[in-house]
Amino acid sequence: MLDRITGMRVFMAASAQGSLSAAGRSLGMSPTMATKHMDALETRLGVKLLHRTTRRLSLTDSGTDYLEACRRILKELDEAESEIAAQRVEAVGRLRINLPFSFGIQFIAPLMPAFSRRYPQVEVELGLSDSQQDLIREGWDLMIRIGHLADSSLKARRLGNTAMLVCASPDYLARYGTPQSVADLSGHNCLSYSLAPWQGRGFWSFGREGEIQVPVQGNLQANSGDALLAAALGGQGMIYQPDFIVREALARGELIALELDQAMFDLGGIYILFPPDRRPPAKVRAMIDFLVASISPPSA
Repeated sequence: MLDRITGMRVFMAASAQGSLSAAGRSLGMSPTMATKHMDALETRLGVKLLHRTTRRLSLTDSGTDYLEACRRILKELDEAESEIAAQRVEAVGRLRINLPFSFGIQFIAPLMPAFSRRYPQVEVELGLSDSQQDLIREGWDLMIRIGHLADSSLKARRLGNTAMLVCASPDYLARYGTPQSVADLSGHNCLSYSLAPWQGRGFWSFGREGEIQVPVQGNLQANSGDALLAAALGGQGMIYQPDFIVREALARGELIALELDQAMFDLGGIYILFPPDRRPPAKVRAMIDFLVASISPPSA
């Protein structure tokens, strides 16, 4: 099937130049192909657009009306294509990023003023969520994820590493004692993150591969690391969280990281994920490069 847009371009060129042969030459096609496009267009519309003689073409009444529509439609199409093409080389437009809540608040949101100053034509939308998201189906340009990446068609850039820590407030440890081994945790109030497979179902996983599962109990679960942090700061119990969530509290002495007899679970890396586009828009490339340059690994 001959495409409609090319037929419209042939029609516009023929009406301007008065000849299908001339229209074909201007569009880089043979006179025969230009005629086929014109015939297909008139057949699709069910009306004659041009009066054709051996010497000259002229517009019918329907052709005059359709010519104005073609000019408007093709102008809008050309402008849209130019705008999209420009986005390949210039960072412009809306950029949607999905990222974990705590990490986004602590590390990404504070960087946005500098990014905005550097790329003033990019409008950023941050989607903060710890739940699983489908980048393609839900229309995100980028995602930041923490952990071991599953096999995926998505491309990835590593931002850094993070480590797990078991922490409690000095007040809690003064009241209930400091555990020396992972087995000792069963006697403590362990506050768990409900979205993680390595905790939140009555056990915490230790060992680099999570091969050691320690039964625990506690009077609070939450789907937010920040909520658990607040509870731990209040002396409610122990938490087992990534270091980027607790690092400031540790630095202020409001939490203490415990040294136990088993290695902490290897949470994995921090990654930017993006669609497998061979030529991603400039706004996507700009954000990826900016984040890679701006973020030092939280575990550093």
